[in-house]
Amino acid sequence: MTTVILMDKRLRFPNPKLANAEGLVAVGGDLSVRRLLLAYRSGIFPWTAEPVSWWSPDPRAVFELDGFHVSRSLAKVIRKGALEITLDRAFRHVMEACAAPARGRRTTWISPEFIAAYTELYKQGHAHSLECWRAGELVGGVYGVAIGGLFAGESMFHRASNASKVALFHLIQHLKERGFVLFDIQMLTPATKALGGVTIPREEYLRRLAEAVQKPCSF
Repeated sequence: MTTVILMDKRLRFPNPKLANAEGLVAVGGDLSVRRLLLAYRSGIFPWTAEPVSWWSPDPRAVFELDGFHVSRSLAKVIRKGALEITLDRAFRHVMEACAAPARGRRTTWISPEFIAAYTELYKQGHAHSLECWRAGELVGGVYGVAIGGLFAGESMFHRASNASKVALFHLIQHLKERGFVLFDIQMLTPATKALGGVTIPREEYLRRLAEAVQKPCSF
């Protein structure tokens, strides 16, 4: 039985390979920029704020950048170009939209503490968003954390049909153009699986992560 480690004020993390069966690595600490960046570099991410819990599941879900599935209907929507695509124009609004109640979801892990912490990451140039607009209204988007050649996708939303899928498509095109090599999506869901998301062993993820964060990529 794995014992979950309690974090203190020191800026360090346990080996993610010591996570319990559910992927929980440690509990405690804070959501400071320095700790968040160290977590992502270590293959760990936070999931709750009170207390802060740190996770590294096995297997790990990713989008292979050449494996994103574009259905015929999605390709048609993309070709129409009805949505305006922007980068980093409305980061906090994207987070707040991801946290808002939606059909089939009454609660969210994106608490006010997370919004404040990741907005600070954004202000310091480490977190980014891609937005979809229609007639001046924000109708879809995705946000995450970028370190070197890693993009750690956090959440996405849509208020118009296919808007989150369009956002992911354009995000992946952007990451490929900028030389990114690893798109982490943490855990696979039916929606991301349908779009081509796959799982890989944590050990493989950590190996690829170590190489990715060393790449001199700029979002």
